Amino acid sequence: MSNVSFGETFSLAGRTVRRMGYGAMQLAGPGVFGPPKDRAAALAVLREAVASGVNHIDTSDFYGPHITNQLIREALHPYPDDLVIVTKVGATRGDDGAWLPALEPADIERGVHDNLRNLGLDVLEVVNMRIMGSVHAPSEGSIEKQVTALAGLQQRGLVRHIGLSNVTAAQIDEARRIAEVVCVQNHYNLVHREDDALIDDLADKGIAYVPFFPLGGFTPIQSSALSDIAQTLGATPMQVALAWLLRRAPNILLIPGTSSPGHLHENLAAAHLSLSGEVFGQLNAIGGTKG
Repeated sequence: MSNVSFGETFSLAGRTVRRMGYGAMQLAGPGVFGPPKDRAAALAVLREAVASGVNHIDTSDFYGPHITNQLIREALHPYPDDLVIVTKVGATRGDDGAWLPALEPADIERGVHDNLRNLGLDVLEVVNMRIMGSVHAPSEGSIEKQVTALAGLQQRGLVRHIGLSNVTAAQIDEARRIAEVVCVQNHYNLVHREDDALIDDLADKGIAYVPFFPLGGFTPIQSSALSDIAQTLGATPMQVALAWLLRRAPNILLIPGTSSPGHLHENLAAAHLSLSGEVFGQLNAIGGTKG
């Protein structure tokens, strides 16, 4: 498979996006709750991401809650014509910051309107139906009610395209019988490989796969083998982990998040990292291990 560059693109909801995007979750306060420590810095990171060529931003109104969407609006509205903002519904936040399921039709409609209001939009380009499951892993069960509710909002012109998050292959099939699914967002990275077969299946269908926690989430990937490879390449372990994801499959879109301009550019530079076939094979062998 050929190496990638930051300019490499994929079609998401009929729009051409660069495969290296940006996830806004980390712009909120600790635990993705409350305001950022430095609001000006958060706004600056968003502006720098777009100025650097990012045209795919992932967010949700339950980040904060409301905080990241309000920051995105303040920093970037009116939005560039090529910018695709992907948001999600399916949860709310408790007063203590707890993540609470919000999966009834009324919850889903409320979530869509919250996203519209705080992003300053009349229609949302892509909305992921986030199924809570076991929080960071999917669990089987029908999602017909949730997808049908979101499809109804799509028919009303409030949502253009539907995606899914934290779902199984069976749930994706169920959803696709109700509405077109343009992307799937699940937990996946170099050492968390449960979706290997699913990614390849979605690639065959032309459906984008957007891994959340591409660098391990709140506990970054730890691997001595990864560190050794990164040292030989003159890169950071996290850059190598991102470059591996880009090479893993052409339908993978990345949304690493950060509140630091320096870290932002470090992430973007990973798209220029060249991985030989030998190195790619060594990285593949790490899968499922953490040491």
